[in-house]
Amino acid sequence: MSVDALSSQLTGIGRYCLELVRGLPGDDRVSQVSYFRGITWLADPAILLHGGEPKIPRKKWRRSWDRWWNYGRFADALVHAPNYFLPPWAERGIATVHDLSVFKYPQTHPPERVRAFEAHFADTVKRAGLILTDCEWVRREVIDFTGLPETRVRAVPLGVSPAYHPREGNELVSVIAGMGLTAGGYGLCVSTFEPRKRINTLLLAWRNLPLETRSRTPLVLAGASGWGNDALMAQIDQGQREGWLIHIGFVPEERLPLLYAGAKLFAYPSQYEGFGLPPLEAMASGVPTIVAGGTCLEEVGGGVAISINPEDIPEFSNTIRLLLEDQNLHERLSIDGIRHSAGFDWPGCVRHTIDAYQVLVG
Repeated sequence: MSVDALSSQLTGIGRYCLELVRGLPGDDRVSQVSYFRGITWLADPAILLHGGEPKIPRKKWRRSWDRWWNYGRFADALVHAPNYFLPPWAERGIATVHDLSVFKYPQTHPPERVRAFEAHFADTVKRAGLILTDCEWVRREVIDFTGLPETRVRAVPLGVSPAYHPREGNELVSVIAGMGLTAGGYGLCVSTFEPRKRINTLLLAWRNLPLETRSRTPLVLAGASGWGNDALMAQIDQGQREGWLIHIGFVPEERLPLLYAGAKLFAYPSQYEGFGLPPLEAMASGVPTIVAGGTCLEEVGGGVAISINPEDIPEFSNTIRLLLEDQNLHERLSIDGIRHSAGFDWPGCVRHTIDAYQVLVG
């Protein structure tokens, strides 16, 4: 299995890859798992979570691979690429296609990423015995885009870590206070800062709130910096100067569940997603959630997350204000979100992924 998505700052795809690494070896249907990153074999992929980057000379790696292959070590092996692209030597493997945003919204991606997909995606689709997606919405998109038969594309929903649940007491208060926050006293968005996420619409909607409201309940932005965000960073700087926005950047995994649990509401206005883990993590934490309508976030939100048009700033702003002020609605959405998110867990994702393996190998 490829583990190129693992790093010290996990994205949603990195989280998915990590959960497969943790879960696959524990299933009796899997006899052995070998991991590679580029041309490097890894005995323990966890080294990548701590910034490690093991190096093996290319010639040595190639000799090792040829020897294993020629002696039949991989005769019955199945290659899984959890991050779109099968390696060139893999035939009839499995590739996970998380979304088609590169093709649907190329302007929201760096040019080099678009070129990589244009050069290699079709070849992976041609060689893959099975394509996995994270939700039914994207499954239908992949079938329509590639022309693959329905039997070659399967949806396997992602999961939510049990670390995401409602919290209270000293642990929550102390960790949140360490970030300069008050439990229940802020709105939250956890996202990579790049054009597709439409963070700019959230800033406009929050700025449109009455001064007293946005001063009492500031917006907190957390997440890794992406690309093409110069204008967004200028908006963020302005919001911080005006006192209604707090930008805390990347948050370590051990503190992130507490940051979620302390929020009054969560907003995720992304233009396009393949699943959308952050909204589900927020709902699991008992936090009412707003998502962009007309995307797979509606499917994942299960009718519990409030869907809006992020480009309609007055509507977006009014929805935020409603969740901040209507305590009965807040409590109902909190309860419903916890119940809905309970249907998504990583052991289930791993189990259904192995089901897909078995479909391919027969």
